[in-house]
Amino acid sequence: MADPPPKHKLPVQQLVVLSILRLAEPVALTSVFPYLPEMMEFLSVPPSEIAFYAGLTSAIFSLSQCLTGVSWGRAADRYGRRPTILLAVTCAMVSSLLFGLSRSLTWALVARALGGLSNGNVGMVRTTVAELVPYKDLQPRAFSVMPMIWSVGSVLGPSLGGALAKPAEKFPGTFGGVWFWEEYPFFLPSLVASGLFIVGISTGFLFLQETLEEKKHQRHYGLILGRQLIALFKRPSSPFSKTRQVKATSEAQPLLKDSLSQTGSIPTLASPPQKPPSWLEVFNRQSSLNLVAYTLLALHNIAADQLLSVFLHYPVETPASPFKFTSGFGFSSGRIGAIFAVYGLVGMLAQFFGYPAAARYFGVLRVYQVSSFVAPFIYIFLPFSAIANSTGTRVAALVPVLLLKILSTVNAYPSSMILLTNSAGSRRVLGTLNGVAVSLSALGRAIGPVLAGWMDGWGRRRGYAIAPWLLLAVLAAIGAVPTLWLEEGNGLVDDEVMEENGNERDESEGNDEEAVVDGPPLAKMWSGRSNNTSERALRITGRERRTSSQHLGSHE
Repeated sequence: MADPPPKHKLPVQQLVVLSILRLAEPVALTSVFPYLPEMMEFLSVPPSEIAFYAGLTSAIFSLSQCLTGVSWGRAADRYGRRPTILLAVTCAMVSSLLFGLSRSLTWALVARALGGLSNGNVGMVRTTVAELVPYKDLQPRAFSVMPMIWSVGSVLGPSLGGALAKPAEKFPGTFGGVWFWEEYPFFLPSLVASGLFIVGISTGFLFLQETLEEKKHQRHYGLILGRQLIALFKRPSSPFSKTRQVKATSEAQPLLKDSLSQTGSIPTLASPPQKPPSWLEVFNRQSSLNLVAYTLLALHNIAADQLLSVFLHYPVETPASPFKFTSGFGFSSGRIGAIFAVYGLVGMLAQFFGYPAAARYFGVLRVYQVSSFVAPFIYIFLPFSAIANSTGTRVAALVPVLLLKILSTVNAYPSSMILLTNSAGSRRVLGTLNGVAVSLSALGRAIGPVLAGWMDGWGRRRGYAIAPWLLLAVLAAIGAVPTLWLEEGNGLVDDEVMEENGNERDESEGNDEEAVVDGPPLAKMWSGRSNNTSERALRITGRERRTSSQHLGSHE
């Protein structure tokens, strides 16, 4: 009788390592928002052009990210997830420090461009999560972790930037009279963010495991050092337990000692180098539909968030008619910041606690479809909240619409990530596919705010504040259409591998044959349960070679 299939477990330790590694980036990215207008003034930008150049710094970041997203993904497929992620995070730290040292507009724009060029770890982290958690029952919770970390960073970042910018003025007792802080008044937020980067890079170097199959069994000196550091803090065992441990180890020690690598991994035969995946492997029908939907999702969501802050700031006016009005809410920047902080906090909680339950109950695809088709109605109804007679009525009309937008956003993004991951033809193309997704979403984030801002100006000159929201509703509706043809997929678990593993278990239970290993006669003594190690190594290698020869034509 075959053993029941093992229960899938969430790799909590690796997700925690990725979270620590990921946190610094949203903190650094969003910390510039509160002081960006003041920074433009410090860089001698004319007041009438501050809004334009502040927007340009965001657009140039996204456009630069679009240029290198695919390259970072292909590098991760070739050199491994671990070194590529660590390199990208290091580059992000350097670009953040350079931006804090800006004393000219050109320097600031170049630093933001470098930040976008080095910002490739979004897709690579997503790829790593997909390879750590290939099982569909765990994907909703696993894929909600990174967006939640981004939400946490988006709440911490503006608070950090607003509190630490211009420290010589805000904290004269500590920083006043110091030449450096007067010449570089915006460096302190970047410096504090770099501390988070260093913690993340160190954690990743010591504990982040490689998930690319071809690179898993290579020696990683950082991981070796991390294991040694952990061993230093382990509680020493008693002499009796230590004696028992030595005895058990000596009895279980394989006779072919050189068959196990010094890194403790299962030995594998060297497989021939594989060619990079072709574009036809990357862009199958399902992945192409997912990419179109994901790009439009990024476009209208970021445009709506930026437009919302402007809409809340516009003064309250009497509407000419229910459809022709330019009224806003008349909120101050402080009040708008508080609204966005609560907005991010609610989104973070809904992301981590609400989405996994909804995905388990309704299914990832159904949640994605509902969220996509709800978005156009949110954009249609949102501007009409401004035409109410009193402030309390306007807020009462706005709150449920914003809550609905939060739920739509936090359900759509992880669902899109899961469906895109499961649409990959194989693990070989996963890094490249996520790199393409990062590039396309960056392009959407660059185009969306510019398009919405232009439509907002056009509509207000004619008395129609609803014009940009109607445009976003149309774009959201177009982005929802491809979800009708999406399929949920089977995850990244290779059915063939699972079947062969099941056959191996049946064979090992049905008979107790000696391991087929080339070597001296002593190898035949390595039998029973312990003889499965070398046999499984050879079978895995054979399976990898068959998979390579077939170019991974089937879903893993």
